This record gives sequence, C-alpha cells and structure tokens, in this order.
Amino acid sequence: MQGTIDGFGYGAMTPVVAFLMACLGAALGLRCTMRSLRTERSFKAGWLALGATSIGSGIWTMHFIAMTGFSVEGVPIGYDTPVTFASLAIAIVMAGIGIFIVGYRGAAPMSLVTGGTITGLGVASMHYLGMAGMRLQGQFEYNTPTVALSVVIAVVASTAALWAAVSLSGFLPSLGAGVVMGVAVTGMHYTGMAALSVHLHPASPAGSGDASSARLVPLMIGPACFLLLAAVVVMFDPLVVAEATDRGAPRNGHGTGRLPGIPVQRSGTHADPAAFRPGRRGSPSSRNR
Repeated sequence: MQGTIDGFGYGAMTPVVAFLMACLGAALGLRCTMRSLRTERSFKAGWLALGATSIGSGIWTMHFIAMTGFSVEGVPIGYDTPVTFASLAIAIVMAGIGIFIVGYRGAAPMSLVTGGTITGLGVASMHYLGMAGMRLQGQFEYNTPTVALSVVIAVVASTAALWAAVSLSGFLPSLGAGVVMGVAVTGMHYTGMAALSVHLHPASPAGSGDASSARLVPLMIGPACFLLLAAVVVMFDPLVVAEATDRGAPRNGHGTGRLPGIPVQRSGTHADPAAFRPGRRGSPSSRNR
C-alpha cells in the first residue's frame, strides 16, 4: 500500500527557515575558503577546517529542519541516531575534501571541477544517508531520473559557488556565493524528496508522524550552536572588519580610499620634485656645495 506523503506539514515556514540555514552555513564556509587564500600557510588548514564544518553543519541542519515538516499519513516516524549523525560526518568530510582542494590549489579549472563535484556529492550523500536513517513501518522507493537530477543540481551549483568564493573578492560576493550554494542544497533536497514514494507494510500500525519533529529538534541544537559561533569568528575576523571599514570610509581626492588621519607612505618616485631643485636649501646639490 502506498503511503500519503506530506512534505510541508508547517506550510512555508520549514522551507524558508531551512533555506536560510543552508545559506548561513554555505556563506560561512565559502568565506572561510576565500579567507584561507589570503592568509599565511600555517593558518590555512584552520580556516579550511572551519569552512568545511560550517558547510557540513549548514547542509545537515537545513535537511533536518525541512524534515520536521515531513510526515506519512497514519505512520509514526523515528530516526536512527548513529546513522543520522553519520550523515553529518559525511557532509563535513566530503565538503572538507572539496574545499581543501580549492583552498590549496586555487581557482584552476580542474581544481574547481573536482572540488565542486566532491562537495556536491557530499550534499547528495548527506541527504540520502539521512533519509536512510529514518525508521517507519514502510519502505522508501525512489524515481531514478529524479534522483540523478538532484545530484546534478548539487554538483553544478556547488562548483559555481566555489568558483565565486575564490574568484570574487569582498564580503558581499562571498554572501552571494553562499546564497547560490543555499539554493543548491535546498533545491537538491526538495528535488530528492520529489523522487520519494513510501510503500507501507501491510501490518503498519495506525499512529501519528508528528513525533518525529520532537525527536529532531534536540539533534539540531549542537550544529546550530556551532554555526552561530562560526558566524561570530568570521564577522570579527580582521579582514572582514577592514573590508567593512573601507567600504564606509570617504575617499580622498586621489581615490585611495584610506582612512582619515593615516598618512600615505611616499616612495622616491612620488616625492616633491621641488625638493631636488638646484640651489634650494636642503636639496642634494646645495648640500654638496
């Protein structure tokens, strides 16, 4: 018997909140990736690790926020905790492999394609492993072409987001790259859910699927808190603060954009030519007389 699926039990609230969480994790992770390209080599691994964990946590939290609105009519839903957290681990590890490739090899086409493919596959793997951790009196069945489409969406958009993160400088472009990847993660999730059907077992007991929401919320507290801490680290990063200050600083007549009160250092080629006129006190010629 086919089960009746409802993926929007709370209306538009869960898709919107899930999308925002995906954007937050992606923006933080991509910002850390871009930051790693502009730091000393000894700190590069730390920024990339923070970025990988941010992306993985954002993907995972987005998925399970969306799943709080998922139910199968008349069937209680539970979650296998080890499998559920294994999906978090695979998201972090595969996102980490992808951004470490880009972080250390730069914006070369092959690096972007490889890193984007691995990151996109990590998004898809997290989704389907997370779905495998669900427990109900039934069996999931998937439409293969739609599943393939969901994977392609994840890979293409992840590659585009990584390209934007390493090719465009500035805080706002990194936010834009985060939105692109947030669209990828959310689009992949709901495309994958569109491929799903549930075949119920004949002896399925009557019940309610609402209990799944109460079980999911405690699991998401840790990753959500991590994302908030990562946001604090990124926002108080000196490079981010300097970029924000530079955008708000008035430009002088020469368009240098320097802050008021900070002198511009002069080189020999920009010194005052009058200081070297013959006969002027203090000029090299007058000192040699």
